[in-house]
Amino acid sequence: MPALRSHNAALVLDLLRTAGEAGVSRLELADRTGLTRQAVSKITARLREEGLVADAGRRASTGGKPATVLRLVPSAAYAVGLHLDRDELTAVLLDLAGTPVAVRRAPLDLGAGAEPVLAAAQAEVAALLAAPLPETAPLPETAPLPEAAPTPTPAPVLGVGVAMPGPLDHRGGRPGRVTGFPEWDGFPLREELARRLGLPVALDKDTNAAALGLARRPGAPGSFAYVHLGTGLGAGLVLGGAVLRGGRTGAGELGHQTVQLDGPRCECGGRGCLEVLCLAALARGDLAEAARVLGTGAANLVRLLDVDRVLLGGRAVLAAPEVFAHGAREVLAGLGLPVAVETVTGPTAVADGAAQLVLAPVFGT
Repeated sequence: MPALRSHNAALVLDLLRTAGEAGVSRLELADRTGLTRQAVSKITARLREEGLVADAGRRASTGGKPATVLRLVPSAAYAVGLHLDRDELTAVLLDLAGTPVAVRRAPLDLGAGAEPVLAAAQAEVAALLAAPLPETAPLPETAPLPEAAPTPTPAPVLGVGVAMPGPLDHRGGRPGRVTGFPEWDGFPLREELARRLGLPVALDKDTNAAALGLARRPGAPGSFAYVHLGTGLGAGLVLGGAVLRGGRTGAGELGHQTVQLDGPRCECGGRGCLEVLCLAALARGDLAEAARVLGTGAANLVRLLDVDRVLLGGRAVLAAPEVFAHGAREVLAGLGLPVAVETVTGPTAVADGAAQLVLAPVFGT
């Protein structure tokens, strides 16, 4: 879609996205972007031709001609998000505004090798894109999302974002030595999946993807740590509104931070890692201890990066959100660190964030 390739169009689209259904006038767009009114008129005309923008009524006159208000058309394009977890695949379809409109889940064995994993991903994407799209208001976050059914998606799909455990090279599109699954090291996942799907593919760590999705929500803090506890333990870091990946996508490997020098052996090769201690506590049903370990890791992040907020997510946290939030708050308070701790309630946060790997560049973010 040609309009999406313009930097200035991306600025305009982002303002329309944040304005929501209320919309924004061309004059306001010019004021907020610093572009001339003529430039804004040309850009919005092009966006209307592409079907990305529509009229949202007129503002009451204050003495001059009533201003036409424009809004984003969320159904003009979609993005797919895939979360390849160690034992489960989650696929979501997001509209242009970032609203989830369909979801699928399937068992997955990440250690089965590239061929069965990619075949499963290809099948789930195909089924997802055959899903009927809602014609009513967007689904609330807490509502169950519809399972796919055989009706083709009637709008362009911009691409597929993939999130999986790290370490990995998000620029090269290749996983690294995923903890417990070293056979993925160096596999050209992005290239191979794009070939199979016939769509652009972006790849990032699961925690980075989730952090990106959370950073794009209205009212998101400028700096926060997203701590994810599921089949593994990791963190996504947002500083100054941007995801901190590091030069080799290695930032946020919280689970392999050593907290016990002579502790139990971890699959990463180290000893006394946060992940091995936290997962061991979970395995024996000691949720309070798992929360204390998680809080210790969160406290280390707060001390190191001085983030404004700690967000907890992942299936282990979702199973007992109050236990983990209370445990983390106790650790932080005991260390004199007055940072808010919240839980991320959405079960598809990682997959949603994976789709944002495709959507965010459309809006210049």
